[in-house]
Amino acid sequence: MRQLSFAIFLIVRYATVLSSNTSRFLSNLSNGVHDLGEKVISGRRVVHSLCCFNRQILEEETLLFISLKDRVFTQQNLPACKPVLTPSWIVTTFLLMGVIFIPIGLVTLRTSHSVIEIVERYDTECIPEKFRGNKVPKHMKAPIYIYYQLDNYYQNHRRYVKSRNDQQLLHGLKSNDTSSCQPEDSSNGLPSVPCGLIAWSLFNDTFKFIRESSELVVNRKNIAWKSDRNHKFGKQVYPFNFQNGTFIGGGSLDPSVPLSDQEDLIVWMRTAALPSFRKMYGRIEEDLDADDVIAVHLMNNYNTYSFGGKKKLVLSTSSWLGGKNDFLGVAYVFVGLMVKQLICRGTDEPFPYAVAFEIIA
Repeated sequence: MRQLSFAIFLIVRYATVLSSNTSRFLSNLSNGVHDLGEKVISGRRVVHSLCCFNRQILEEETLLFISLKDRVFTQQNLPACKPVLTPSWIVTTFLLMGVIFIPIGLVTLRTSHSVIEIVERYDTECIPEKFRGNKVPKHMKAPIYIYYQLDNYYQNHRRYVKSRNDQQLLHGLKSNDTSSCQPEDSSNGLPSVPCGLIAWSLFNDTFKFIRESSELVVNRKNIAWKSDRNHKFGKQVYPFNFQNGTFIGGGSLDPSVPLSDQEDLIVWMRTAALPSFRKMYGRIEEDLDADDVIAVHLMNNYNTYSFGGKKKLVLSTSSWLGGKNDFLGVAYVFVGLMVKQLICRGTDEPFPYAVAFEIIA
């Protein structure tokens, strides 16, 4: 009996402990499941917020793409002029072009013809004479520009154009690399300043102009471009060891004058694109009257005979269009006449070319 009661006690005790542990386990399990649920719910919230954010970005990008796609520029719906080319419009347009072009061409030609030029070749007649007299055909108003013109002289030859050193012209002997100046990069073992074929072949004919036994003053300042004087030739760079070699190409330079003031050199160093070109020598800053006799004393130093070149002396006035050049006026008149011809072909009426050319003449 005692054993039976002890056994019942053990069973009840074990059941009590088991129930308490089970309740504690279930409580912990429920708490864990609750925490896990909260984490899952918070994770879902984060994922949901991220999904909403990405969806918002996607929607904004889609709206932006749609807005860009539907713009008037991408759809080519900008306001534009789309003229209907009817015969009346074409005739009116051509007529206006003719009315505008022909008067502009006539004015341009008249302006070009108002420029007075005296051009004389002096490399044949003046040998061995030192001067020759020229009569002024019309009144020439100051300033009167003096040019020398060279024909059959190819300054645009590749080796000739490359035979210079711009850094040396600007910085002098500080620039040591003169390989581009060959074959005139040095003489007697010393570098030449300026070096190169262009400087070596400097034009060196000289001119003096005399009217009624008095010499006309020739202003030789400001004949080069201002940008060249200020930015391409050094103010502290002086000629050094120049024209000291075996062969003398052209003119010499004053070693006491900086390159920025050697305007003859600056003008010559701006190479010409065509084999016939003019370069400014100076200006006469007083008027010349009609029938004035100008005696030109010149020194024919520059050798152009070895390659068949020609030398000319040019005296010229200027206008608001520059020097004498009929090309622009002829081009305007030609275009205007062609437009008129097209109109007349459309209307079967001949254009009076004789009257037009008489106007031009």
